[in-house]
Amino acid sequence: MKQVLQDLRTGQVEVADVPAPAVRPAHLLVRTAVTLISPGTERMLVEFGQAGLLGKARAQPEKVRQVVTKMRTDGMRPALEAVASRLGEPQPLGYSNVGRVLAVGDGVLGFAAGQRVVTNGAHAEIVCVPATLAAAVPDGVDDECASFTVLGAIALNGVRLLEPTLGESFAVVGLGLLGILSVQLLRAHGCRVLAIDVDEARCALARTLGADAVCAARDADPVRAARAHSIERGVDGVLITATAKGNDVVRQAARMCRKRGRIVLVGVVGLELERAEFYEKEISFRVACSYGPGRYDPAYEAAGNDYPLGFVRWTAARNFDAVLDALARGTLEVRPLVSRRVAVADAGQAYGAILADRSALGVVLAYPHAAGQSALGLERVTAVAAPSGATPLRRAHGQQPVVGVIGAGQFARLVLLPAIQAAGAHIATVASAGGVSCLHAARKFGAGEATTDVQRILDSPEIDTVFVATRHDSHAALVVRALEAGKHVFVEKPLAIDEPSLARVVAAHQRSAGQQLMVGFNRRFAPSAVRARKLLAGRAEPIAINIMVNAGELPASHWTRDPAIGGGRIVGEACHFIDLALFLVGHPLVATTATRQGGRAGTAAPDTTTITSTFADGSLATIAYWTTGPKSFPKERVEIFSEGRALVIDNWRTLRGFDWPGVRRGWSWTGQDKGHRAEIAAFLASVAEGGPAPIPFAELVAVTGSTLSLAREGGPGEQLASQAELGPAADAWPAARAVEGAL
Repeated sequence: MKQVLQDLRTGQVEVADVPAPAVRPAHLLVRTAVTLISPGTERMLVEFGQAGLLGKARAQPEKVRQVVTKMRTDGMRPALEAVASRLGEPQPLGYSNVGRVLAVGDGVLGFAAGQRVVTNGAHAEIVCVPATLAAAVPDGVDDECASFTVLGAIALNGVRLLEPTLGESFAVVGLGLLGILSVQLLRAHGCRVLAIDVDEARCALARTLGADAVCAARDADPVRAARAHSIERGVDGVLITATAKGNDVVRQAARMCRKRGRIVLVGVVGLELERAEFYEKEISFRVACSYGPGRYDPAYEAAGNDYPLGFVRWTAARNFDAVLDALARGTLEVRPLVSRRVAVADAGQAYGAILADRSALGVVLAYPHAAGQSALGLERVTAVAAPSGATPLRRAHGQQPVVGVIGAGQFARLVLLPAIQAAGAHIATVASAGGVSCLHAARKFGAGEATTDVQRILDSPEIDTVFVATRHDSHAALVVRALEAGKHVFVEKPLAIDEPSLARVVAAHQRSAGQQLMVGFNRRFAPSAVRARKLLAGRAEPIAINIMVNAGELPASHWTRDPAIGGGRIVGEACHFIDLALFLVGHPLVATTATRQGGRAGTAAPDTTTITSTFADGSLATIAYWTTGPKSFPKERVEIFSEGRALVIDNWRTLRGFDWPGVRRGWSWTGQDKGHRAEIAAFLASVAEGGPAPIPFAELVAVTGSTLSLAREGGPGEQLASQAELGPAADAWPAARAVEGAL
């Protein structure tokens, strides 16, 4: 299918061939008829892309500070690689889409195949969108008019925050699409409206829609005009839909208002407020968030949990409905706002036009219709031409694994795929739910095809090795499917997020003789960890290990903290460090206990946990997994004490020895190395040569099982425990009986 993408490095817009998405639970699959380019927002995105590195840095100073912090803690190379990766990602454009439903995801009610809908989908022939961000289009509203619904909802959300009442007067500053729509919506509320812009043509358009208007570019004083408009009382409120770098707009808005007036910001302006005006008049100031309640809430958007109408009258989708109703009744007129109509194949010209002509308002993209094509006929595979700079294979394909990668998120693109390529393996296919991400990864790393159909990889007779880098809840199921398909499997941690899933993996592995299975416990492959293990090999006594992890805080809504999706951070990340301790000790894991941070209700950091592991030789490891530290503090530190000596690994950049013969105090590398490339190389070598797995399967199960037991129960301050003895695979973790029952 065709989709409009932007290169963030150059700002160039292309119409690319992208694999069509598949429908997901709580989502709709929609074939697009028309989309609307929002000149204000999308012009800003293209101009940002066209700016040089210095211009990008000036536009996003907070991002620059994050990069500098990462340089200080992790080193220059990881920081610059992260920046280059982010800028190299093609960005989908567009967020106002009209089309017909092709398929309805599980759990969705109120929609049916063939129904005409408006969504916040991108400029693409096929989109998969949350059902809670979609609305049915009435028969009396054509596609072109309906394409203004999403922008109308943004304007309506701002108007609702103003809380207008019949007879009040308002000023609307900025007469782009949002401003013109806001003028009409305020008029529909029975309010008097003063429209303000620097473009006389837009002011004239506002007058035809019933507003008074003043052109600020003709030496007109907006504040004086607002006072005259309000009979010297000051307007009841100001809606700012303008885009401006300075602070003049918001300061003028305060001077326009009466005492206890209201200001709502929908646009983007400077926010250095003059306190005196706001204080003396008790002015209320609010910022509108997109289409309304529910936007950016994962429970509403991704999970499809609608807010009860009795408690949240106007959600994002209900605002869509209200705009569509206004279009049907003629309360909202959008035909005069269409500046251009362009075929999607000519989208590049359309963006060039809005950059050259800043007076342009709505630009409508039209899409070709494939009559009678059903959801089953969608092309979910795109052939990719290898880039001219693709790294050549080190050895013939027949001697190297042929790889399919499932998942094309940032970690896969920044870490896994470069490591696979560096090891000389042939990347045949990249699959992901998002067609854009897999297309970008396939292009960058020379894969032959990109697909949104995982089964394509599992059914391929050419592919013998599968890498899984998806969200945690899908790991175990994909591992089982890949093993059953006869593939070798590398899966990013964790191996599973619940005990029944781990049991299914154990069973599948037992049925898959000769197939490699590895979990991405990369830190045991880091040069500093390998060197430390060698130095500890000749010890005669148990060792004590202290691992400090400055994990950082994540919002409660982050997917890794959702037990059903991410499994929680102990299962999803702390497993790394239990495995590292197991590697350094070199003896079986016996038991693991953990204590979560306690405190008064609401004061504890829920993921802050101290984990203690004991080993068969008497060694002890303590893992301080803490989420309350600053980003400026190094993320990881490993301290190993043995027989009056000590080794210290500082954030995977240096290894220092204290009273340790033969170890310099400052043995270091040029940059941070967490072992990812060595890990991938070891796994692929074991696949190619048929040797033993780089990590014994029993250890994978023991580490995973111990974290699952720790995460199963308990609250702040409670101590949790698990027993783990390395033996037969099914007995290598604390819930062995549950596994045997599942088998």
